Amino acid sequence: MARIVVLALPGVVPFELGIPARIFGAAVDQAGGRLYEVVTCSLDGRPVRTDADYSISVEHDARALATADIVVIPPSHALGSVMADGRLPAEVTDALALVRPGAKLVAICTGAFVLGAAGLLDDRPATTHWRLADRLARLFPKIAVDPDVLFVDDGDVLTSAGVAAGIDLCLHLIRSEHGSAVASAVSRDCVVPPARDGGQAQYIERPVPEPSAGSTAAARQWALEHLDRPLALADLAGRAALSTRTFTRRFRAETGLSPGQWLARQRVDLARHLLEATDLPIDLIADRAGFGTATSMRQHLHAAIGVSPSAYRRTFQPAQLFRPPTGSAQSAQRPAPSLVQRPAQRPAEHPAPARQ
Repeated sequence: MARIVVLALPGVVPFELGIPARIFGAAVDQAGGRLYEVVTCSLDGRPVRTDADYSISVEHDARALATADIVVIPPSHALGSVMADGRLPAEVTDALALVRPGAKLVAICTGAFVLGAAGLLDDRPATTHWRLADRLARLFPKIAVDPDVLFVDDGDVLTSAGVAAGIDLCLHLIRSEHGSAVASAVSRDCVVPPARDGGQAQYIERPVPEPSAGSTAAARQWALEHLDRPLALADLAGRAALSTRTFTRRFRAETGLSPGQWLARQRVDLARHLLEATDLPIDLIADRAGFGTATSMRQHLHAAIGVSPSAYRRTFQPAQLFRPPTGSAQSAQRPAPSLVQRPAQRPAEHPAPARQ
């Protein structure tokens, strides 16, 4: 099992503090074995005052950080010096120094200010709650702050926006490490959406519609059932009984994306699922996901996660589905590629020609 250590700092927000144990604790393999061990520590092992009207007792002190494969820092509202002038209390600096090289660092919401004050986000992309993104950028100008996205995966350092975006980031980590089947099982167990892409908008203005105003939900559901065919904007608008102009405006208000961007993401998600769960040829997966050609799918997938379809399949698919015959020159195992989630960059609507 990978060991996750959650650092509860003074003034910790209870909701976000509980996310890692709930999400990672629900991840199991096919035999029902737990994939993660989650422990919580404070700086000194004593009870931690939260930002609510109670304190939380923990069983570990900061020395637990030295044993972590993944360190999670949830938001805390009592570290005033960090939020005010970027100064990190000495005891927090000493605690972070215990984290061993190679461990992943995960900050939920304002936990990014702790990593920023420690210099661990210098020259990296990162995000935080949209209300505080400007302050994060102002205090730590070396950070490439993206105020719009739900989370940013920069390899060994990951940051998320506020509250529920921490759930999205934890599910993303599970999917990256163990595939979509495990992550989907966790989402079902926890009754949360299975995947919200990191590049999805944090904050979407949704003015109350007029009573007669339509929704694009039915059109989106129909599109998901027909991703293998060309989907014209006029067809989608017709499903919602709206003009293309009104449909596009309402679609963006409801999803934060244009119809083309949304379709591209759904097709990438379907291609990833088929690569993980089937042994279908790449060309056939490209056709079923609506990309038309393997070249188009390859370019879309590389733009989204930084690897080719074949490399993605080698990483996540059970080996017996595509292992070469015994004795084949290709039968030696290849090292798994490194996946790089790139939510900080808005995806182009058409990195290569694809079916609309």
